[in-house]
Amino acid sequence: MRVLITGITGMAGSHLAEYLLGQGFEVFGTYRWRSRMDNLEDMTACGRVNHVGDNGPIANVASLGRLVDERIRPADINLIEADLTDAVSMRRVVGAIRPDRIFHLAAQSFVPTSWNAPADTLETNIIGQVKLLEAVREAGIDPLIHIAGSSEEYGMVHPNEVPIKETNPLRPLSPYAVSKVAQEMLAFQYFYSYGLRCVVTRAFNHEGPRRGHVFVTSSMAKQIAAIEKGLQPPVIRVGDTSIQRDWTDVRDMVRAYHLVLEKGTPGQVYNIGRGETMTVQAMLDIILSLSEVPIKVEQDPARFRPSDVRLLHADCSKFKQETGWEPEIPFRQTLQDLLDYWRKRV
Repeated sequence: MRVLITGITGMAGSHLAEYLLGQGFEVFGTYRWRSRMDNLEDMTACGRVNHVGDNGPIANVASLGRLVDERIRPADINLIEADLTDAVSMRRVVGAIRPDRIFHLAAQSFVPTSWNAPADTLETNIIGQVKLLEAVREAGIDPLIHIAGSSEEYGMVHPNEVPIKETNPLRPLSPYAVSKVAQEMLAFQYFYSYGLRCVVTRAFNHEGPRRGHVFVTSSMAKQIAAIEKGLQPPVIRVGDTSIQRDWTDVRDMVRAYHLVLEKGTPGQVYNIGRGETMTVQAMLDIILSLSEVPIKVEQDPARFRPSDVRLLHADCSKFKQETGWEPEIPFRQTLQDLLDYWRKRV
């Protein structure tokens, strides 16, 4: 069975590719010329990536043209250079692969960037999805399609509205969150108008190895790793540590993504999270306890957002009842693995 993962070079995308390969799927993924390839290179630990010379083979779908940076060739992943916002590019990819399943993860996903570049965020996330879905229609195929939404869509959540069910009002507080609401509405519209079998997830915060350094958990882990090696003073700079989040390990999250197409219902939306909350301060206390040196914490005004979601607490009963999914990896282990990931890289 062929699967296409947009955004395969990201944290979730690379872990999803790794998981699906273990399940016996034939995996294809899109990337851009400026995509980070190190997340796929990191998969060499499980024997999934071969490094070859510049003149070596690069992929097994030659009709797609230039597919992958010649410096690496994933042995079991077919990488396709494509631009989500270019209709011709998406038609070429979808028409050539004709996937049985699509996991649409590609997005501008960093909330602070969405305030600095709101139009670009909306263009990439909303118009990019339109061009993907139109490419599916033009190809005349009928894949199961997973649309990766976000808990950020809930935005302003009142204390009497937690834990958050899928029926909770959507009050997005950032351009990124607005774009995710629009992606979800497009998924429903294409399902009801054209019969495209779209299933939407609203994933709550998920963390783990390969997380970009701009995100809070990864930023803290990277700073600790740098301090331990004497590369910066023993001070961590943080933003608002009073906000509460529902954190899940990324490896548990990608299992959920697989299950949502195995057992979920097209036209439906599902919350995915641990179902427990923790303040950023509590998370920081855990990761500091894993440090090998004493570290001081200082607040950095530059790390505060214009508006922030104060509380995210998932009610995942709908998803669990339909799929049987449960998170398996303790969050302390997630933070340990993330810190060890950065210890190898700074």
